[in-house]
Amino acid sequence: QVRLVESGGGLVQAGGSLRLSCAASISIFSIDAMGWYRQAPGKQRELVAAITSGSSTNYADSVKGRFTISRDNAKNTVYLQMNSLKPEDTAVYYCNATLDNPWRSSWGQGTQVTVSS
Repeated sequence: QVRLVESGGGLVQAGGSLRLSCAASISIFSIDAMGWYRQAPGKQRELVAAITSGSSTNYADSVKGRFTISRDNAKNTVYLQMNSLKPEDTAVYYCNATLDNPWRSSWGQGTQVTVSS
C-alpha cells in the first residue's frame, strides 16, 4: 500500500497561484504513474494532470497552459503548480499513484482548493 499525503491547498483569489504537493511513502521510481484528480461538489472526479516514471505528462484540456505537474524523485514528491486560477478550479484535489504489475491504485486524503470571485 502506497501512502500519499497532499498539502498546499487553500483559498485564493481568481488569477492567483497555488502549489500542491504529494509525498509518497515509497520511491516514486517504483510508481508507474502519479496524478492529480479533482472533484467538485455534485460532480464526478476527473483527471487533472498525470506524470509517468518516464516523465511523460498529460493534462485535462481545461488546465493546459495553466497547471504544471512535476516530480522530485529525491523527495518522493509530485507537485502541481496551479497558475491563473479560476473559480471553476474549486474542488478537492486528490493525489493518485498507480502501479501496473500487479495493478494497484492509491489515493491521498485530498486537499481543498477554493478560488474566489
